[in-house]
Amino acid sequence: MPESFFVLSKDQLQIATDEIIAIAKTFDRFSKIKVISNLVIVQSKTNWHEISKKATFVKTSGQILRKMSGLFLDEGNFEILKNAKTFVCRIINLSSNQFDIPELENSMGDMISKFSNAKVKLENPDITVYLIFTNKENFFGFSKKTKEKKRPKKAISQPHELDWKLTRAMINLIGLKKGETVCDPFCGTGTTLLEAESMGIHGIGLDFDEKMVEITKKNLKENGYKSKVIHSDFQEIKNMADEFDGIVTDFPYGKNTKTSENPEEIIKRFVTIVPKRKKMAIMYKKEFGDKLKLKGLKKYQIYRHKSLTRTILIK
Repeated sequence: MPESFFVLSKDQLQIATDEIIAIAKTFDRFSKIKVISNLVIVQSKTNWHEISKKATFVKTSGQILRKMSGLFLDEGNFEILKNAKTFVCRIINLSSNQFDIPELENSMGDMISKFSNAKVKLENPDITVYLIFTNKENFFGFSKKTKEKKRPKKAISQPHELDWKLTRAMINLIGLKKGETVCDPFCGTGTTLLEAESMGIHGIGLDFDEKMVEITKKNLKENGYKSKVIHSDFQEIKNMADEFDGIVTDFPYGKNTKTSENPEEIIKRFVTIVPKRKKMAIMYKKEFGDKLKLKGLKKYQIYRHKSLTRTILIK
């Protein structure tokens, strides 16, 4: 079974790692995973690019051809360049060893040039060849040229809106698949709906603030998206259990909310009405969750500043 590699940003590394694992398992529940620091190796029938284009925190990804005990390569390693016109070599050093990376990349490029008709091209080549060094194992792999991810656009933004990276990761962490539907009962400017639709997932948004509903509709229209947006209190989800597969939301707090109701009370009421057996990723102010003793499959702490830590709870 093919092996793929994903080098992750160290920003929110635990979320990034769990996100890759969740995406891989969503595509192929028999996927096997190995984690080495910020490198994730996935053995799966799913192509590396299908996983990577859904993920949030991937810096570099591709397919592994083989493990290596040293730096020795031969002509058989470069079959991948058979139909390529251009290539570039890249060294990814995740080990504690020191290497002259430019020298290694140049040497590998010279070696490949002897075995293939492909020419070195530093920008946007057909094939990128990788040597990945870790303290445990070394890997030889490659990636092919792919289209850059197209980010959803917003016609209108707000200063306290939900961060798109964390939103996207939350959608992936609960394992929503293409064609399924996510509900955000506090949709704000529509970040959850935009990220979901960019991955082929349908969206339903609710907000008690009519202004926010109109902003979300404009942001959806900006991208040609079709998610449903409803001007309603969050309690409407009690009547919508058959319309969605999971919930992803950021509970309002402080300047983020116009309601006079205590945010802690909103969370307390919300968790009592969530339809059973629905996947859920919710974000809230840590102190609220601690008081309410909220439990789930996993929790992640997002430190904002000394007086604010947000919690993501996966249920």
